[in-house]
Amino acid sequence: MEAEFVAIVLLVLGLGMGLLLASVRYLGEMRRIARFLRGRDAESNARVTAGGAPGVTELADAINAELDRSAQAHIDAMRHQQEFQRDLSALSHDIRTPLTGAKGYLQLACDEDDPAVRARHLAAAASRIDATTELLDQLFAYTKSTDPDLALELGPVPLMPFVEEMLLAQYPAFEARGWEPQVTFEDAAVAVESNREALARVFSNLVVNALRHGAAAPRVFERRVGERVVLGIENAVEDPAAIDASRLFDRFYQADSARGGAGSGLGLSVAANLAHAMDMEIAAVFEGDMLVITLAMHPLGGV
Repeated sequence: MEAEFVAIVLLVLGLGMGLLLASVRYLGEMRRIARFLRGRDAESNARVTAGGAPGVTELADAINAELDRSAQAHIDAMRHQQEFQRDLSALSHDIRTPLTGAKGYLQLACDEDDPAVRARHLAAAASRIDATTELLDQLFAYTKSTDPDLALELGPVPLMPFVEEMLLAQYPAFEARGWEPQVTFEDAAVAVESNREALARVFSNLVVNALRHGAAAPRVFERRVGERVVLGIENAVEDPAAIDASRLFDRFYQADSARGGAGSGLGLSVAANLAHAMDMEIAAVFEGDMLVITLAMHPLGGV
């Protein structure tokens, strides 16, 4: 009986000593890892190594995975910052160019005695100032559309009268090109849930894009796709290969890829941001030489 008791005591003591040694070893590994993390340079590629303590390998793998994610996030942030600085530099060039031209024309107007010639110089200066104003307006609109706290109040917007109103506002530009846009609706009475002011900005930017870069009059269409109402605008472009449809909604895409083109490269990015703020889906694809941009919206009442 005494022998059995002694055996049990020895077994308990052995287990206790084993647990104590394992705990000491585990705590030692935890302290080593803590010292490593405290002293690790944020720019270093050094990784946590696993000791022999139970569970340390899994912990080291988890920490290293998190370090990898943090490093990648840092790289992405640096790349984003570099791209943003490059894009701002490009936009700064776009702003300075018309201002420099306006200044030159104003100087010519001041030195000109012929009233007719002076008027032409002043008109040219005003045109360049208007171009600068448009660039600044787009930059302000983009900044506003990227606000994470942007909350738009939605209400009913009858779609066909809205589209007709927006196209009418661009009538002088269409007339100057000899274009007559086509409008086709499956449901002329359809209304959507939207913020009218934001939707006006979105659709206006799509129309301006078609006017600037299209090769023919656009077609505006409406159709039902599942539970969504899709409003689309399509028109031919001269060189589809020169346009990356997957990047059309990127910030400064036009400014980055077509320095000689008109616009800031912000219009479609603003449209995409505002569309997302209204729970709409915006997309761009090519169908042959036709650029098709669609906006999928919720119909009024969700029916």
